Amino acid sequence: MASPPAPRRDADADAGAAFVLESKGEWWHAGFHLTTAIVGPTILTLPYAFRGLGWGLGCLCLTAMGVVTFYSYSLMSQVLEQCEKEGRRHIRFRELAADVLGSGWMFYFVIFIQTAINTGIGIGAILLAGECLQIVYSNLSPNGSLKLYHFIAMVTVVMIVLSQLPTFHSLRHINLGSLFLSLGYTFLVVGACVNAGLSKNAPPRDYSLESSESARIFSAFTSISIIAAIFGNGILPEIQATLAPPVTGKMVKGLLMCYTVIFVTFYSTAVSGYWVFGNKSNSNILKSLMPDNGPALAPTWVLGLGVVFVLLQLFAIGLVNKLAVVVEYSFDLNF
Repeated sequence: MASPPAPRRDADADAGAAFVLESKGEWWHAGFHLTTAIVGPTILTLPYAFRGLGWGLGCLCLTAMGVVTFYSYSLMSQVLEQCEKEGRRHIRFRELAADVLGSGWMFYFVIFIQTAINTGIGIGAILLAGECLQIVYSNLSPNGSLKLYHFIAMVTVVMIVLSQLPTFHSLRHINLGSLFLSLGYTFLVVGACVNAGLSKNAPPRDYSLESSESARIFSAFTSISIIAAIFGNGILPEIQATLAPPVTGKMVKGLLMCYTVIFVTFYSTAVSGYWVFGNKSNSNILKSLMPDNGPALAPTWVLGLGVVFVLLQLFAIGLVNKLAVVVEYSFDLNF
């Protein structure tokens, strides 16, 4: 197997670097980028994750995953800083892995993992955004002729246009908006859950786990995988490369901002949704609030606004992912 390319010392030597190495950002800009990369509509699945674990294990797993990932990201940031001090600046996971671990196969293993993650997020963001558009359209025009694939095509066109932004640093204002959007639909969903739980139409609450041991084990592993996936795409090397020197300590402050938002959004959504629906929680809490049978458990405008907020944030998430893809796969392209 051929040896991996040596880590680049010249930041302007490849096309991907041009998309991130406008190093003018401050720590709060890193916080905006990190929040967009990690906090997304997937948090609406957290009540379903608690369904397979119960109160105790659910809170424990959510907390443990938060602590582990925060420590991992902060440790990675320190390694990147140390490498840069020694003259080896890395803007990609694969280059960092090849440098630190000193193994050719690790370089290609990281490429494989990054390809799978970026492909899944890119496709998922477009599909979910198209579904959100269809929900809004079907409520405004119940007999309309547009289908889901029409909205997916619309979202794709918007993503292509937004992808023309010149650098990662230029996304800072969009990602600030994404941060507020995540807080917005979280508060709407939590408020809707509290309202549903206190209303006369509140569903009966049952927090018991599956009756058979095999089903409980399967549900527990499914729930743990959901929680792990929610924390899993920090794209930290690319984000740290946008920071203005000196970068020492800035990334930790950005992580603290991001994890403050994570604490507020993750716990409030998980606890409020599971409190109301228990082991009947749907894979998307919005679907639990809009059951197929029976009246909606929240005002239509609240659910509609929540869907719009989710849709708008998906554009930001898709855009960050696309620029990360450009950085990851452009090492052979030169301007």
